[in-house]
Amino acid sequence: MEINRREFIAIPAAMAGALRAADVEIPWQRKIRRLGQLNMTEHDPVVLDVEQWADYWASLKCDAVMVSVTGIVAFYQTKVPFHHKGKYLGDRDFFGDCCAAAKKRGMHVIARMSPDQNWEDATKAHPEWFQRDAEGNFASSGVEPKLFRTCQNTTYMTEYMTAIMKEINANYDVDGIFTNGWPGGPSRCSCEQCRKLPKAGTLEAWEQFNDRVIYLWKLYDSIAKEKKPSNFFFANLGGGVRSSTDLIQLGELCEWFQCDNQGRGGEDAPLWGCTLQGRVCNAVQKGKMSTNVTAGWSTGSPRWRNVSKGPEEQAMWFNETLASGMVPYHHIVGGENGLGEDRRWLEPAHKYFNWMSKHDQHFVNKRSIANIGVVMGQRNALFYRPPERAIQREYLDGMYYALLEGRFLFDFVHEQKLGPEELKKYSALVLPNIAMLSDEQCRQLRAYVDAGGSLLATFESSLYTERNERRADFGLADVFGIHKAGEIIGTGAGMGNGYMARIERQHDILRGFANTNWIPGAESRVPIAKIDSPVLTVVSGVVGYPPEFSYPTHSHTEEPAVAVRQKGNSRLVYFPGDIERTMWRTGHTDLARLLQNSIRWVAGANSPVTILGEGLIEPFAWETQAGFAVHVLNYTNPTMFRGWMRNFFPIGAQKVSMKLPQGTRVKRVELLRAEVDIPFRATGGNIEFTIPKVVDYEVAAIYAA
Repeated sequence: MEINRREFIAIPAAMAGALRAADVEIPWQRKIRRLGQLNMTEHDPVVLDVEQWADYWASLKCDAVMVSVTGIVAFYQTKVPFHHKGKYLGDRDFFGDCCAAAKKRGMHVIARMSPDQNWEDATKAHPEWFQRDAEGNFASSGVEPKLFRTCQNTTYMTEYMTAIMKEINANYDVDGIFTNGWPGGPSRCSCEQCRKLPKAGTLEAWEQFNDRVIYLWKLYDSIAKEKKPSNFFFANLGGGVRSSTDLIQLGELCEWFQCDNQGRGGEDAPLWGCTLQGRVCNAVQKGKMSTNVTAGWSTGSPRWRNVSKGPEEQAMWFNETLASGMVPYHHIVGGENGLGEDRRWLEPAHKYFNWMSKHDQHFVNKRSIANIGVVMGQRNALFYRPPERAIQREYLDGMYYALLEGRFLFDFVHEQKLGPEELKKYSALVLPNIAMLSDEQCRQLRAYVDAGGSLLATFESSLYTERNERRADFGLADVFGIHKAGEIIGTGAGMGNGYMARIERQHDILRGFANTNWIPGAESRVPIAKIDSPVLTVVSGVVGYPPEFSYPTHSHTEEPAVAVRQKGNSRLVYFPGDIERTMWRTGHTDLARLLQNSIRWVAGANSPVTILGEGLIEPFAWETQAGFAVHVLNYTNPTMFRGWMRNFFPIGAQKVSMKLPQGTRVKRVELLRAEVDIPFRATGGNIEFTIPKVVDYEVAAIYAA
């Protein structure tokens, strides 16, 4: 394989022709509302009742199902060398049986393949296909001693996988091709091909990886279209803002954004992980299909692939998928598990999908209704290295939590989409420590402010270029009226107190602070030069023990703890400290209040939707096929930050006020979960109504004439 950047991004001829063809109707994949997948195991050909399998997915009113072809073990009578037939396949065409059963019930079929592993005999015939470790040994799968990891930079991807794709095209009525387990990330392989590539972990390696992904994506898509022009290829994405693939490149190319965020796992997994992924899709897909895979099996660590997940946790993942604009996708592993030994996963999804199908018109979204944009820095997430003790994701985690507590409506805005067309709908942008910004991106943000937009930024935002090169001063120094005055000052480990902020004058960002001159500061800060009329100044940190010495030797300084300015209609706030991360780590309510006040001030008093009531919620508002929809997710739960939901804790009345486009006439408002109409009051381009109660999730559907 010739490692050539231009060849990687060349469009195969078959695809170029398909792109020139006139699109006479909405592509079929954009009409899909529900998907299903029973991930086949090697044993399924002798235990799975195919008709029962197909009947179940049809009963959920699924529009499409994923059916396994693989590439590790074949589920059909393959003739491709080294595509091993499953141990229990015999002479059966298991893939063909499943494909035919789904088609008979009117469901689309996606052929699912796995290009990431192959067997020991292939290492002897094609050693060039496989990943190598630093010593030159084949990289084991880590599960099966005779199974090894393949390398995406070799002919395995261009010859072996394409042979399987062409074989499926020739023999089966499929509607698309999907690869699981690819793309993963930049190569850590030491095979002959990978040794020619840029050093792992560098921006150059990431760019080469993305070139390779784009090349293979276009190649596979051209093969899919050989079957019929409406077919297409897509792959496993997800990963949120930390996705290893360039989301803008793929967002332009891919027709279907497959988010493999199947559920919560680990010790620190807030409940809104699914909606965060939905916001990413909305930022890069421009209304194209995006799905989120929700596991019926038990996610987490340890995991149980063969045992059902709790119904409350599963329901909330479906809720978040719908609310954030993605299409629900139900997934279980193995016929013995899903249709045999543990059957608990069947009914919850059946009930949920059938409820949803009655209200489909309210989940076909035309546009998000939000006036705040949160810049998602993908390069920042992959390459920026925060100070010691900090974890990169904590900046966004903290900002996200503050936005939820403040009940703000917001979208994600990708760092590569900061032009006037993308930003014109937002009254304010938020930069949660977006350290890496190019000169052009700084220019775009400057133009946004000059046009009347407002901006809030924290910590090292704009201190690095897009190549991760440190600037001498902030790239947005002139916008905020600030200058860097030293290197990062941190609290550090041990018994040190964090610095405090002294209130110097009253301002809207300090609403609710009374009977105090001091409030907490962030754990780390970038010192900035003196400014005129500061709102808060730094009170230097002191020791935490012994208490006899726990007092500031200088209770007043001229170092700003925030820079606040107004320039025409633009409102600007810059926090030198990592306030959002510190709030996330500590949970301190003063920091949360300060951050939410600041967001509210920069956004102004023009929120398109306000929701007043008790509880922690995540709201979304959409213009829909039927009119408008306001989604309210109830996160008021002791398992909000970790574990699984055991019960729902209903919250009381939520008073909604929404601005409507000029000339809109509202016919009725229906609560889709309660399935009742509610009274409303519409005057002067505004509608008001009250949602009496939210258990886990409610959708107020506004029918507009």
